[in-house]
This record gives sequence, structure tokens and C-alpha cells, in this order.
Amino acid sequence: MRLEFSPFPELHTPRLHLRRLELTDAPALFRMRSDERVMRFVPRPLQTAVEESVALIEQILNGLHNADGITWAICLRETPEPIGTIGLWKIDKPNHRAEIGYMLLYDCWGKGYAAEALAAVEAYGFNEMQLHSIEAKLDPAHVASARVLEKRGFVKEAHFRENFLHEGQFLDTLVYGKLRDM
Repeated sequence: MRLEFSPFPELHTPRLHLRRLELTDAPALFRMRSDERVMRFVPRPLQTAVEESVALIEQILNGLHNADGITWAICLRETPEPIGTIGLWKIDKPNHRAEIGYMLLYDCWGKGYAAEALAAVEAYGFNEMQLHSIEAKLDPAHVASARVLEKRGFVKEAHFRENFLHEGQFLDTLVYGKLRDM
């Protein structure tokens, strides 16, 4: 596996620029993480202060330096302002596997940006990082996200029933996976 993220690998698609997430992106990240519509399918508390986004970005940057994960800010090509994030994290180095996660501002849903960013990041994961497989975990009610994954060739591998406790309620988790084409 290749887990060298310096210099940071910027990725480009026809409509998007995926770049390093910076502390100055905290207000944009806060807009996503404090929006009930965006967080509806993410079993994390809503953020209540931009400082929580600053702390999350610091955690992401530390993971980058330790090669534990890599997260990109998703930007439209014509603007540096992030419309989302996407990353490979929980890197399982012995098994050449990582989990992918993504999030977009609510106004950017349904425009194909998630699938476009996913294609770029999965290519980076398989070709540059030499991952063997990528998995995604999601709420079974998040049908749109499942469609994005299926569009990109991910296959549902598991449905875990009530395996995650969030705010006093046990939630189900779907696991999708994709193997590197050999």
C-alpha cells in the first residue's frame, strides 16, 4: 500500500476540484454538520458551534499526517468554497481496505456531485493507495446514497440489524463494498 499524502493529492473531475480540507473551511463544514436535513442519516449529534468543525478538521488533518485517513473538500471548479467532503478513513492497512464517507450541502443533493467525487476518490484509493477494497456504511433509509454507491459499482455486502446505539436508539447499518478491478 502507498499511504504518502504529501504533497496532498488534489483531484479534478469535469465539475469538481477536490482539495485539502483547511481550518478556514470550518464555517462551510459547520453549515453541513448543523443542518438537520444533511445529518438526518448520519448518527452524530448536530454541531452547535463552528468550533466543533474546527476540532473535526484538526482531527482529520492529524489523521492525514499519521496516514490513518485522507479527506478532501469537495469544491465546484469555479469556487474555492466547499460544497461537501469526501474521504477514505478507517484504513485497514493489513487488509488493504478503507471506508469511504461523503457529505454534501443539502442544496447540492441530487446533482450528481457525490457520484462524481466518489469516482475520483475510489480511483485514487485503488490506483494510488493500492487498496484492495473500499467499503461504505450507511443508514438503510438513505436510499439516495445507496443509489450513488450502486451507480459506482458498489455491492451491498451486509445489513446489520440494530448494531449501532445513537441517542438511546439502536440503528441498522448497511455495508456496501467494492473490490479493485484486477
